[in-house]
Amino acid sequence: MREILGRRLQRLRDRFQSLRPDRVQSGGTSSLLEAALTCATTFQWPVLPGVGRSSTDGARCACPDPDCAVPGAHPFDPGLLAASTDPRMVAWWWTNRPTAPVLMATGGSAPCAVSLPAGAAARALVRLDAQGMRLGPVVATPTRWALLVAPYSLERLGELLYAKDHVPSSLRFHGEGGYLLLPPSAASSGGQVRWEREPRPAPARQAVTKSRGARASQAPGAELWLPDVEAVVDALVEASSGAPGGGSRLAY
Repeated sequence: MREILGRRLQRLRDRFQSLRPDRVQSGGTSSLLEAALTCATTFQWPVLPGVGRSSTDGARCACPDPDCAVPGAHPFDPGLLAASTDPRMVAWWWTNRPTAPVLMATGGSAPCAVSLPAGAAARALVRLDAQGMRLGPVVATPTRWALLVAPYSLERLGELLYAKDHVPSSLRFHGEGGYLLLPPSAASSGGQVRWEREPRPAPARQAVTKSRGARASQAPGAELWLPDVEAVVDALVEASSGAPGGGSRLAY
C-alpha cells in the first residue's frame, strides 16, 4: 500500500511539473507543493492554500481587507473548512496557485499548537530541554515560534488556563477551528517559515512512558511525537511573561 501511494504521489508531482515547468523551476514553488503533499499524505494533516499576497502590491494581502493583520498568511478562498488530506485536491490547489502559503487546519485529529514571540520561545525550549522534556515539531517565523502539541478541546484548554494566575497576551493557542502557517511558506511579517525542530517519529509504543508530566501522543498517519499541552504550558507562560510589554503588540 505504501508503494502504491508513493507512485501516485510521484505521478501527481510529475503532472504538476509538466503543467508549470517555468514557475516550478523559478522561485522554488515546487517545494510548497511537496510540503503540502507531505503534510496531507504522510502526516495526515488537513491543509489548504493561504490567500497569498496581492499581485499588484506584494506588500499587501490579496484579501479585501486593506489593514489585514496577517497579510497573505490566512485562509480566504477556499475557507478553512475546505482543508483536506486528499492528494488530488492538494495537487489541484497548488497547480493553480503554486506560490500559495501552506496552512494546516488545527484541532480535531490534527495537531494543535501554542505560539509565542520568537525570543521567549527560544528561552522556553532551553528550559524544557533542561527538564528532559521530549518536544514535538516547532514551526518558526522571524517573529513567532509555534510548538505543535497533541489535540486538545477548548473546554480542556479553558480549565488549564483558568488555573493560571496570569496568561500573557502574547501567548496564542491554535486549537479546534484554528490554523497554522507551515514551512516553507512566506511569513506574514517577512522572511520565511521554517522548522526549528522537524517532525520526528514517536518512540516504540512499548517504550513510551510518562516523563515529567509529559504524555505520549501520536498523530494519525505517520506516528509523530506530540507532547501534551499541559506538559509545556507552564514553561511557555513563564517565558512569555518576560516579553516586553507582555508581548501584546508583537507581530504575528
